[in-house]
Amino acid sequence: MHADQPVRTGRAKRLPRAVRERQILDAAVDVFSRLGFHAASMDEISEVAGISKPMLYAYLGSKEELFASCIRREATRMMEAIAAGVEPDQPPDVQLWSGLRAFFGFVGENRASWQVLHRQASSQGGPFAAELADMRGRAIGLVAALLLHSSETQDVPRAGDAEAESLAAALVGAGESLADWWLDHPAEPAGVVAARLMNLVWMGFGDLVQGHVWHPPNRR
Repeated sequence: MHADQPVRTGRAKRLPRAVRERQILDAAVDVFSRLGFHAASMDEISEVAGISKPMLYAYLGSKEELFASCIRREATRMMEAIAAGVEPDQPPDVQLWSGLRAFFGFVGENRASWQVLHRQASSQGGPFAAELADMRGRAIGLVAALLLHSSETQDVPRAGDAEAESLAAALVGAGESLADWWLDHPAEPAGVVAARLMNLVWMGFGDLVQGHVWHPPNRR
C-alpha cells in the first residue's frame, strides 16, 4: 500500500447513528481533500469509512449532499475552535491575537478540513455557495463583535456596525488567503503565521480602536 493512502478498515458492526455519521464524514473529508469533489467517488468514501455504498446513501444522501454536510461540520468545528480560543477577559489586542492563533491552530491540525472548506468548496461554487457564505458570515460576525468590544473597552466612540463589519470582512479575507498560502508552506509554525497576520492588521486596527483615522488628501 502506498504511504499516502489511508488505511482501510473492514466492514464495521452496527453502530449508533451519530457515531456512524461521524465515521462517514471523517472518511469523506479525507477523500474530498485528497482527490477533490469531482474525482472523489462514493465507492472510495464507503471503502475508507468501512460501510457499504447503499448504507452510505441511506445515511447522508448523494455525493453533493455529503459534500455539503462536510462543509457544515468542518465550518462548525472551526468556529467552535476560534470561539473557544478567544480570551474575552484580556485586552483587545490579546483577544484578537488569541482568535487568530486559534484559527491557524485549527487549520494546522486539520489541513484536510481547510482543503475542503476553502480550496475544494470555493472551486465548486454553485450549489455550495450558500454553505461558504454562511461560514464566512459567521466568521465576520465573530471578528466584528471583537472589534466593537475593543472600541468599548478603549473608551473611544463606538464604531458603527457597518464599519466594524467591513473591517472584519477584510480581516477574514486576509486570514483565508494566508491559510491557503500556508497549505503550500506547511513547515511554517502556526504561531509564526498567526503573528504575521496580527502584525499586519493590528498596527492599523490598533489606531482605529483608539480613534486615530487616516483621511485621504483634499485634492481638487
